[in-house]
Parts: sequence; structure tokens; C-alpha cells
Amino acid sequence: MAQSSVAARSASASAGDQTSARKKKRVSFAAGSAPPDHPSAASSPAFSALFQRPLPLYFSAALLRVGLLLYGLWQDANSPLKYTDIDYLVFTDAARFVSRGQSPYDRETYRYTPVLAWLLLPTAHVGASPLWDAVWFSSGKVLFAAADLVAGWLLERVLTSSGSGLPGLDPVAARKFAAIWLLNPMVATISTRGSSEGLLGVLVMALLSAVMARRVTLAGLLLGFSVHFKIYPFIYAPAIVWWMDAERMGSGGADKKGSPAPGQNKSKSSLISRVTTFATPARIRLAAVSLSTFVCLNAAMYICYGPPFLTHTFLHHVTRIDHRHNFSPYNTQLYLASAFPDLSALRIESVAFLPQLVLSCFLIPIVLAKKDLPAAMLAQTFAFVTFNKVCTSQYFLWYMVLLPLYLPRSSFLKDGKLGIFALSMWVASQGLWLHQGYGLEFLGLSTFLPGLWLASLGFFLVNCWILGIIIADVLL
Repeated sequence: MAQSSVAARSASASAGDQTSARKKKRVSFAAGSAPPDHPSAASSPAFSALFQRPLPLYFSAALLRVGLLLYGLWQDANSPLKYTDIDYLVFTDAARFVSRGQSPYDRETYRYTPVLAWLLLPTAHVGASPLWDAVWFSSGKVLFAAADLVAGWLLERVLTSSGSGLPGLDPVAARKFAAIWLLNPMVATISTRGSSEGLLGVLVMALLSAVMARRVTLAGLLLGFSVHFKIYPFIYAPAIVWWMDAERMGSGGADKKGSPAPGQNKSKSSLISRVTTFATPARIRLAAVSLSTFVCLNAAMYICYGPPFLTHTFLHHVTRIDHRHNFSPYNTQLYLASAFPDLSALRIESVAFLPQLVLSCFLIPIVLAKKDLPAAMLAQTFAFVTFNKVCTSQYFLWYMVLLPLYLPRSSFLKDGKLGIFALSMWVASQGLWLHQGYGLEFLGLSTFLPGLWLASLGFFLVNCWILGIIIADVLL
């Protein structure tokens, strides 16, 4: 009997050790480290060395962008199909107007804050040497490429942080996920072609880092400036405010609910209690600082440039009908609206923003923000871009910079086949649209119906499916 009892205790202890090991293994995987039998755990020494220290990763990312910048100079000089994005020509033209003491809005189609034109003033430099003129002209692209690296560094910092309430990754694992942004050829190509989205990546990651570090004043300043610089980061305000409850921000006193005073209406007391519970000091300060920053910047720009600033920077986006390079299902409708502006009394471009705002500014923040703020911001951005009436390749960078924050706990990594299938569908549906778009915009073929519209619809549905998986991952 004694031997039997000892054997039973030994078996129980062994089972307990195995259970404990399995739990530790799950926790390690949740924190982003691949389990020993995971395919990603086996990699070449050279590949592993890339992530052991920051220098090899960031040097490789910089080298990739330098190579693309040099190739772009060659293609611009030797090919009728230019590497430089048309938007970069708009930016630099506006900077040239500013350098002459004129308004950046004297450049037709400049729809951005004057701050961007100010940042690109070096591109307007003209000297005696054509070679140095080319170098100065490309300095804006260098700025955007450098912003990619800064955004990647901030991304790595957020990945190692546990400020959101979820376990942070170890530095090596964080650099592996940051490489999805830093070594992404699509990200590097868009920035080196002259798109300013890398600057937005820096602002968004700095905002998230400040929020997770509970630096409320800095977060308010960054939020106000981000929305001034490019309108879309305003969607993050509801998620951040909802996440900043008293318990998370360490101001528990605001959560104490007193009983109603004698003779006071109970329902009225309950309403007042809810308002005071919600209006924590952190939320009030964030709202005050961000709104003040936004208003002061806009007032200063209005004083400098007058009504054209408001018209081109903000009001234009309500009625814009950009239909070129537009993956959105609204593409064909916008094309008709631009060709026949008086065709219909209902201007679809003026109301198309309603479904995207309901999703990205209300439903997703309420449901996801308190569970996982970085993943909620990814879902918000993904929904905003997917449902936007104008959807171009540059906009994909808005959510790509947030993607590595979600992937460590995603179904796409837990189920490799699902991840590969989702990526394949995203690329294939985009390629199908590009095939139809090339026929229309470069060959002059009428591919509107059914080709271009069906391709737009297919890409939209693929993105909706991916968005559904992201939301389900956070909820479950």
C-alpha cells in the first residue's frame, strides 16, 4: 500500500510538471516567442544574427532604402515610367512656392498642411551643380525613408512594453516582428518614391508609446499634431479615451460612486455618477491638450494662408472624388461623378464616410480598446482604409505599421495555413485590381464593368474577411 501511494504521488507530480510546462509554453508563445517545435524557431545562424542586436537590422533596413533611392534616380533618368510618385512632385512644388514667399496652395492639388511643405524646403534649393540639385531634390525622400526607421524603432519599443496590460516581447522577438515593417519592400518602395506616410508612422507609434507609458500630456500633443498633419488619426481618440479608465491610469478615486444625497433623484444621481466616473483627470487632460494643440496649429496656419488652408487641408476631403489608383468599390461611382457632376442630386462622395466612421470611431473602439489597445487601433485603421471612398497603396502603410503589434497573438501565426492563405488572397485580389487598373489608366481600355468593379469588390470582401479575423482574435 505504501509503495502504491508513493507511485501515485509520483505520477501526480509528473503530470503536474507536464501541465506546468505546457502552461509555460503557452505563455511563452503568447508573449511572442516561438515554441521549440514551431517552424519559425528553426532558422539559419545568419538570419538569427540579424535580430540579436539592433545594428544589423537597422543597417539592413537603411541599406534597402538607399538601394531603392539610387535605383529610383536611375529609373527616373532612363525610363518613361517614373519611379518618383506624383505626390512628391506636388509636395516639392509647394515647397518651391513657399521658398519664394508664396502660399503652398498656389500649387494646384496640394491638399496637405503647410508643415509638410516647410519640411521639404531643402528640395527647392537650386545651385550651380545639377548633381547637387538632384541630391537636394531627393532630400525629402531621404527624410521619409529615415522616418520609416524611426517608426520601426518606436515599434520595437512598444513591442517590448507591457503598458497595455499584455506581456511584452523579449528584444530579439520584438526585432523580428519590427522587421515586418523595417524590411518590408512595399513600405520601403512607397517611402523612397516620395510618399510622406512614414512621417505618419512615426507620429502614430509615438502616440501609442506615450499612451502606454501614461504620459498623457505628451499623448495629447501628439494626437493634436497628428490630426492636424493628416486627418485620419482622429479615429484613435475614442479608443484611447475609452482605454484610459481610472483603474488603468491609477486614479481610482474617480471610480468611487457615492450614494445619492437625501431627497436627490436616484436616476439623476446615477447619471451624474456615471459622468463623473467617466470624466477622469487623464481623459480630461488628454482632451484639453489635444484639442488645444489642434486648434492652435490650425489658427496659426489660417493666419498665414487664410481660407485656402481650410478648403484644401480639411473641407476638400468631404467631397473629394479621386478615382485614379483607387481600390475602393466607390471607384466607378466617383469616376462617373467626376465626368457628370450634375448627374444626381445625391452626392455619394459626401456620405460615403458614414459607415467607416461608425465602424472605426464607435463600434470597434467600444468593443476592443479595453481588451487590447494596439490591436484595436489596427482594427480601426484597417476598417477606415477598407471602407474609405479613396483607397490607394499608400494608405496600406497606415495599418502596416500597427500590424506587428497584433501578430504575436494572432490566428494568422497560430495557424500558418490561415496566415499564408490570407496573405495570398490579399496580394492576389490586389494584383487582379492592378491588372484591370493598368488596362484602364495606361492602355486606355474601358475596363470599368465588369472587370474593375468586380476586382474592387473582391479586394473589399477579402479585406472585410481579414478584418473579421482581427476582431475575433481580440474578442476571444
